[in-house]
Amino acid sequence: MNTPIPNFKWVFNKPSRALAFGLGSGLAPFAPGTAGTLWAWAIFLLGEYFLSTGALLWIISVGIILGSWICGQVSEELGKKDFGGIVWDEIVAFWLVLIVIMPANIEIQILAFALFRFFDAVKPGPIGMIDRHFKYLESGNDSSPSSRKQIMWRGFGIIADDLAAAIFTLITIALLHIALGYFS
Repeated sequence: MNTPIPNFKWVFNKPSRALAFGLGSGLAPFAPGTAGTLWAWAIFLLGEYFLSTGALLWIISVGIILGSWICGQVSEELGKKDFGGIVWDEIVAFWLVLIVIMPANIEIQILAFALFRFFDAVKPGPIGMIDRHFKYLESGNDSSPSSRKQIMWRGFGIIADDLAAAIFTLITIALLHIALGYFS
């Protein structure tokens, strides 16, 4: 089986790939996760203007569930467990951060962005444990095609550490608010 090399044409050949790659933001030559998070931020702000909080919560919820399938399927096509250009995990996790903190001033949004990128990139403590857990579960698999259950589970594993990074971001912002009165 030939492993595809993602490019603009390959990504936009299927809707699942386009979503997994954040409508192309995952093709960024440097720091695709950061590019995907920036894209998520911009799209969220646009969506917040047109959609209710309830609608955004539905989109995020469906994005996590459908994203598990999409991330798993695209990683299966690529033959890689967690390809860096798959940024749907960053997108949906950062939307979760934004839905909780908004409305927030630009300084708090920047802080949330920086904290989320830190926790996602460094993967301290439990975030790293979650990431290693899912990678360990995948390490014994052979190269035969995965079942639908394996694809969904792999996709959830791709998203899980980003959801943990989102939770740590929100906890840190809450602690800063309590300790420093940062939002006053």
